[in-house]
Amino acid sequence: MTHPTPAAERRYQSGFGNEYASEAVPGALPQGRNNPQRGPFDLYTELLSGTAFTAPRHENRRTWLYRRQPSVVSGRYQPYAQAHWTTGADREIALPPEPMRWGPLALDGAADKDFVDGMHTLAANGDAESQVGIGSLMYLAGRSMDNRAFVNADGEMLLVPQQGRLVITTELGVLDVKPGEIVVLPRGMAFKVALPDGLSRGYVCENYGAHFRLPELGPIGSNGLANARDFQAPVAAFEEDGGAYELVKKFGGRFWSAPTKQSPFNVVAWHGNLAPVKYDTANFMVIGSISFDHPDPSIFTVLTSPSDTPGTANCDFVIFPPRWMVMENTFRPPWFHRNLMSEFMGLVLGEYDAKPGGFKPGGASLHNCMVPHGPDEEAFDKATHADLKPHKLDNTLAFMFESRYRFIPTNFALQSPALDTDYTDCWAGLKDQFKP
Repeated sequence: MTHPTPAAERRYQSGFGNEYASEAVPGALPQGRNNPQRGPFDLYTELLSGTAFTAPRHENRRTWLYRRQPSVVSGRYQPYAQAHWTTGADREIALPPEPMRWGPLALDGAADKDFVDGMHTLAANGDAESQVGIGSLMYLAGRSMDNRAFVNADGEMLLVPQQGRLVITTELGVLDVKPGEIVVLPRGMAFKVALPDGLSRGYVCENYGAHFRLPELGPIGSNGLANARDFQAPVAAFEEDGGAYELVKKFGGRFWSAPTKQSPFNVVAWHGNLAPVKYDTANFMVIGSISFDHPDPSIFTVLTSPSDTPGTANCDFVIFPPRWMVMENTFRPPWFHRNLMSEFMGLVLGEYDAKPGGFKPGGASLHNCMVPHGPDEEAFDKATHADLKPHKLDNTLAFMFESRYRFIPTNFALQSPALDTDYTDCWAGLKDQFKP
């Protein structure tokens, strides 16, 4: 890249959904007009719309780009093979109403895979064409994307790195993302991923539905959970001599590839409210009970993608970070439950308090609609006999993609050697303890 600050000094703009403005060269951003007859320095004007033009003002997302060449300049697209990145639910798969769990997905064979080729769908629901539902994926990669870029026309992407840092070059600038941080990449925006630490693994939510946004706070008040100012968007940066590129595009669940003679990362200036952002989960303000009982896990919601039913999300992104537990006379781990919402869960680091032994970083679990689940035998026994002093759950970060729609695992996930076929045995020792 040219004109960005070095990685150690890279600057960001703060806020989520803000109206940003950034220029890599002073004077490259037009003043007073979005689409002047001739752009500054003879740059091309291009609009990236993330919503329909007539979406309500508070929901409208778009960004104006001022670039050296428009994105329409490319070669012809040819089919591209990516067998493990599937889209939407495969309703031909018969799925029993049972909990499911996977161990950490192995990185064997990932050394020659980049972020695109190393992507694997584990479970999905909905349909990208109908703009409903999400996919839950993992990337297993060891090679950086050099002169190669990717565009996802099917949905926005929420990335949760678990092993290895990501340096993500987007049309609007560069984001450095480490495990413990997340990044949201808008639908339709070109990006590439470098892997400075080599072999890398992480989770991805491919959101076919409404944009992720901050949840309403209700009686919590004006502050709490994730603060808008802690989300960081990149400053403008462009490649001066990027050379020829391969552009891979996901479109209608299929993959396509086209050559370009120039870098797609040629945006010299931009302004708007549709931008990639990163967020450090260490900045999440955890809220919980300081008397007794166990509040609903919705208090851990970082971002939400609403559906047409108020309060029932297309997807909630929920985290379980380090936090103090102080409740009196209370079973402190998550209780046994059956939910309307379906839960795909991952572990970034440490251990999860409801599954201290069986759930590992880099693994995943799936508890669909009305499938019973909860703490395993070890966690239940420990929690019911614990001396309830205040204690801190530390060195841990778990998360959930929670959706109103049922997840259906892919054939890759069902045939994976990481699938724990004995998962339900972790509850087998919970005996009848009734003592009238």
